Amino acid sequence: MIKCNVTVCGLISRDAILRNGKEGKQFVSMTVQTTIQGKDGQGGAVEISVSMDGTQEEAARLRNGMRVKVTGILVPKHRGDKTYFNLSAESIVPAGAGDTDSLQGELTFRGKVGKTVDERTDKNGKPFFSFSAFSAEKVNENFEYLWVRFFCFDKQREAWLQPSTKIEAKGEIDLSWYNGKVDITCRCQEVNQYVPTPNNN
Repeated sequence: MIKCNVTVCGLISRDAILRNGKEGKQFVSMTVQTTIQGKDGQGGAVEISVSMDGTQEEAARLRNGMRVKVTGILVPKHRGDKTYFNLSAESIVPAGAGDTDSLQGELTFRGKVGKTVDERTDKNGKPFFSFSAFSAEKVNENFEYLWVRFFCFDKQREAWLQPSTKIEAKGEIDLSWYNGKVDITCRCQEVNQYVPTPNNN
């Protein structure tokens, strides 16, 4: 499970249209494109599918080429070799003159630690640790895995944090561009061992 509370600033790349959802409830659907930077200085555009409860009048004002700021819940999904981003918006407003492309917010994660946990010190001699972890989602008869790289600064690694441990984590989300794909990283604010119960499996 990966869920992110974010604000995205970007460009509408497909006109908003009105769709009918469950129980006939109408919602506005559109695509917003935002540029993210890569560690090597190269950048790339990420397309985000945005939906929000709304009316035809609201859809009509959200046109291709308009710069907007969108706040809501972002859920990334991995399918094959691609990562898709779906944003359930709480608000969509015109971007200000000084608002550059960005995606900022908090990531909430539940999943399993990968093969290694690296312990290091930063340039000031303070300890930190990092690891990759994946969230699994069952799609038909198979599983899809989405990986997140975690960096935990100003924290000592606890003994229970081992490869293959189930965790719950929370922190600042960061998207970067690498080899034509999106990498998801998280500056960890908290990480706890996850113990499933019959009700939250």
